[in-house]
Amino acid sequence: MSVLDRIGQKLLFSFDPETAHGMSIAVLRCGLPVGAAAPRDARLRINLCGLDFPNPLGMAAGYDKNAEVPDALLGLGFGFAEVGTITPLPQPGNPKPRIFRLTADEAVINRLGFNNEGHAAAEKRLAARKGRPGIVGVNIGANKDSADRIADYERGVARFASYASYLTVNISSPNTPGLRNMQAREQLGELLSRVMAARAAAAAQPPVFLKIAPDLVEAELEDIAAEVAEKKIDGVIVSNTTLARSGLRSGGVADETGGLSGKPLFERSTAVLARMRKLLGPQMAIVGVGGVDSAEAALEKIRAGADLVQLYTGMIYAGPALPGRVVAGMARFVERERLKSIAELRDTGCASWSERL
Repeated sequence: MSVLDRIGQKLLFSFDPETAHGMSIAVLRCGLPVGAAAPRDARLRINLCGLDFPNPLGMAAGYDKNAEVPDALLGLGFGFAEVGTITPLPQPGNPKPRIFRLTADEAVINRLGFNNEGHAAAEKRLAARKGRPGIVGVNIGANKDSADRIADYERGVARFASYASYLTVNISSPNTPGLRNMQAREQLGELLSRVMAARAAAAAQPPVFLKIAPDLVEAELEDIAAEVAEKKIDGVIVSNTTLARSGLRSGGVADETGGLSGKPLFERSTAVLARMRKLLGPQMAIVGVGGVDSAEAALEKIRAGADLVQLYTGMIYAGPALPGRVVAGMARFVERERLKSIAELRDTGCASWSERL
């Protein structure tokens, strides 16, 4: 971290995590310079699902929940940004406090519960940026008290298909009761069928990705892979936060309920990623998320089978210059290894990572 990053982190860490998050959004919204631009290297470009990503690193959903600062995030060096999770109706989420820093583990536990301003507010912001360059995905979810959660996803597709570079169907958050049950094969099959029908009926047809949990056993992964292939989903994002708590060094807050993200998630999420690559084959788009905090970690996700990589929690501990550093590290790697494209790295470690699951 630079001196500026350390000062900024010390300032933000003097506030509770949710207040600090709001402050960071405000800084980006004001256009203040908080990170150096990432290098542009043609060898880092990835063409996937008809989209031309300038580099494979993206901001994961959960940070810009209301689509307030996607262009500012792209300005930090990300090759793409994913906003949301956005639900049809505004909802406050779970009671506070609901975000906890595990500093010794460089991790976070959250039980936010899809707190967001709803479809209308996000659509207004996304409509205002329509026509601007940059890949911006929209992560859609269901309201906690919805009578028909699948209908909420259909509404999300209809509402954002014209504005999203891609859509992510998020059924893997552990903080909305019963949501992860939608990963079970029967419910998942109905969900994906209705989502793809909604996309077919929309004015635009962006790629659709499915975001899954890391806490799935082999049989569940096999069922998901089968449904994804059958329903012709464009890609899978692996993974959301985990309910596991093994090996944590932080005391006290480690027992809080919610999803764990950050460095401790890296190994499990990467193993699940590799297993999904083996199940889905070489053609399916896969995005690797979980524990990415350096160029080395991002490259390892690609070795395990990821086409693209996302981060979020890593930036809490490494500062806003992290995406620029990661992309610069990727550029140095392809130069050192004399690769024509970073895509040549994909799957080179898939076999060994899949055996760790």
